[in-house]
Amino acid sequence: MITSCVGLASSSPPSSICCGETNLLRRHRHHQSSSSLSFSRSFPSLPISTTTLSPINHTNSKGSVIRSAWTRRSRGEAEKRPNRKSWKRRTDMYMRPFLLDIFFSKKFIHAKLTHRGTSKVICAATTNAKDLRNSLPSLIDPDACRIIGKLIAERSKEADVYAMAYEPRKNERIEGRLGIILDTVKENGIIFI
Repeated sequence: MITSCVGLASSSPPSSICCGETNLLRRHRHHQSSSSLSFSRSFPSLPISTTTLSPINHTNSKGSVIRSAWTRRSRGEAEKRPNRKSWKRRTDMYMRPFLLDIFFSKKFIHAKLTHRGTSKVICAATTNAKDLRNSLPSLIDPDACRIIGKLIAERSKEADVYAMAYEPRKNERIEGRLGIILDTVKENGIIFI
């Protein structure tokens, strides 16, 4: 068993007192401090040495001063940051969680409904499917667009999705084959947000 001795500060006797005697000394001090008006006597006085630190010289070997980087950005610079999304772009994913994507290739029409938060495909329809490509005379005409719109509406209802959004691409007009698909989806009971 290891016993340690504690050396007390100037308020205690100069000799070191072992651990068993320190408890008696603490009780005695506690009794003295409770009877006195000031509680500052209950704390042991410790010798504290104050040393001044020499200033750090921020110079390199050539003698030029190294300056810290300016980290605060101005308001104009913060607005130009490309990685910062606007409030609408950050919250739009939760306000309109289901997004319809329609793609027209030279031979086929593809449409899919995606959950934006999880990037999960809820339903999809394409004229390249086996049952459609063998039965339709043309895979890109307005009749094929109406069939794709009807399939997307039916399959989204099976997945309990009754409202979706469509975001047109840059310089894309909602007309022609795209307009036919979107109108067919609306006619089959789907709300566009």
